[in-house]
Amino acid sequence: MASTTTPSISLQNNSSRTSFLSSPGPKCPKPFQITGLKLPFLSHSIKFTHVKSSVTDKYNEVVVDEEMDRIRRLQNGSDVRGVALEGEKGRTVDLTPSAVEAIAESFGEWVIRSLENERGRPVEDVKVSLGKDPRVSGPSLSVAVFAGLARAGCLVFDMGLATTPACFMSTLLPPFAYDASIMMTASHLPYTRNGLKFFTKKGGLTSSVVEEICGEAARKFANRLTKVSTVLRNPPTRVDFMSAYAKHLRDIIKERVNHPLHYETPLKGFQIIVNAGNGSGGFFTWDVLDKLGADTFGSLHLNPDGMFPNHIPNPEDKTAMALTRAAVLENNADLGVVFDTDVDRSGVVDNKGNPINRDKLIALMSAIVLKEHPGTTIVTDARTSMALTKFITDRGGNHCLYRVGYRNVIDKGVHLNEDGIETHLMMETSGHGALKENYFLDDGAYMVVKIIIQMVRMKLEGSDEGIGSLIKDLEEPLESIELRMNIISEPRYAKAKGSEAIEEFRKYIEEGRLQGWELDSCGDCWVSEGCLVDSNESPAAIDARMYRAKVTDEEHGQYGWIHLRQSIHNPNIAVNVQSMVPGGCRSITKSLRDKFLLASGMDKVLDISQIEKYAESS
Repeated sequence: MASTTTPSISLQNNSSRTSFLSSPGPKCPKPFQITGLKLPFLSHSIKFTHVKSSVTDKYNEVVVDEEMDRIRRLQNGSDVRGVALEGEKGRTVDLTPSAVEAIAESFGEWVIRSLENERGRPVEDVKVSLGKDPRVSGPSLSVAVFAGLARAGCLVFDMGLATTPACFMSTLLPPFAYDASIMMTASHLPYTRNGLKFFTKKGGLTSSVVEEICGEAARKFANRLTKVSTVLRNPPTRVDFMSAYAKHLRDIIKERVNHPLHYETPLKGFQIIVNAGNGSGGFFTWDVLDKLGADTFGSLHLNPDGMFPNHIPNPEDKTAMALTRAAVLENNADLGVVFDTDVDRSGVVDNKGNPINRDKLIALMSAIVLKEHPGTTIVTDARTSMALTKFITDRGGNHCLYRVGYRNVIDKGVHLNEDGIETHLMMETSGHGALKENYFLDDGAYMVVKIIIQMVRMKLEGSDEGIGSLIKDLEEPLESIELRMNIISEPRYAKAKGSEAIEEFRKYIEEGRLQGWELDSCGDCWVSEGCLVDSNESPAAIDARMYRAKVTDEEHGQYGWIHLRQSIHNPNIAVNVQSMVPGGCRSITKSLRDKFLLASGMDKVLDISQIEKYAESS
């Protein structure tokens, strides 16, 4: 793995106040000042710092710091997420139609600029598709997206109920091949939330680009202060892309299985249970599996329902996995599948009822990929176990630990391939997984397609063990815990305070104040650097600070690790700990509290109540 001198990178504070000029407007007879204003299309009042205008002004100077910050804070790494409906305790609605329209317009303008820069000439008829999951806020926010894209000058295509991977594929598969796409979803979050994911033909947008788009949207929102458009100059065209996407998946299974007896129905004789969690994944049952000959009797929660009445649509959710396990065992099925809401993540249950998600799913995909590409590098986030590293290296693979965040993990794989390091699989413990062969797209359905193909191949080779046998020698950590420390700060300052705490943690380890703790590494790709800056000539932007430290003692050697990371979703710091010895997680947590949090005074910046409770538990 390439290792070069890494340029230093300082964290930029993006919460500074800036004044922006509005668009030219009608002149007013005399100067005026507004100190507060209620607008009916928002769920809260807008507070103006000041608004000035005069007959001699060419532009009205508008400064609406609070509202502009609200729009900027809707950025969630490479996505946009917010509260779209009332009903969530302690949270106000911030993903309003007006905010969504401004963001969609800014995205449309960004797409047009990018295409013009790429082609070196003006572009016309730029086409953008929109898909959505079944959330109840989807219809009203869709109108806002259509309005924003139309205002930017784009032609809009409405895919209706769709999946996140399908939205990206709509930019590639003919005859659609749109210039860009938006998926409206908030993944596994509650029904009150919603969000936007952005794609071009090159893949998902980076965090820095989404930050740029949200910044421009904040200026538009502050300067416009109007209701969402209700009259569309370019009404969206309704298209059925999901049928084309499903056929794409069916063709992959048929071609790669190449069944000697029934090519068109290679899944004949297999029973596969699908749990769609009332999200967008039901199509995989009737439009993929059924048409390939599979028996899908016993499948769960296939009908879309934006209130998600049965359980959280999430392959990490214990209820989702338990219900799927029960259905597999009751029906003596060959495989169970669990999708998240927008089907960019998945988990499975083997024929013996064993849930396969998180590290186990990464191990399963690693076993499959390493059969096809011996010696390849596999990128994961830095929360995976030491046992997973051993599993991968025992099979001849290389394991690259990198920053938490699915976009970070995928982008690292892209960059490694660009540097000449063959990297075919990138997976995060949350279930986001991407393959080089599939455009580096995190597609939960495609992951299941790969697993199904392997399952059928094993059967054709005479094995009845099932896909779970591929990971039977994967060890599991004896103990594992995740805790949270809320950042004690106003929202606009939380990111800076969180970064300060994480950097102080690094400093304490490097200065040897935590005996037996050392910043972790994996060969040439150091986590101490990899979590912050890439060891190449084009480092990726930092979206959140994080470090992992391995923990050793004289009796056991290295027996565990601890990982601190700044959440990009909420103002808190996540603490993950794993141990291979009894009581190790508690011992590590006590050292974190006593030798770092209290010793450094960070307990004044962070709410350490969860740390305290776990450290003192028996």
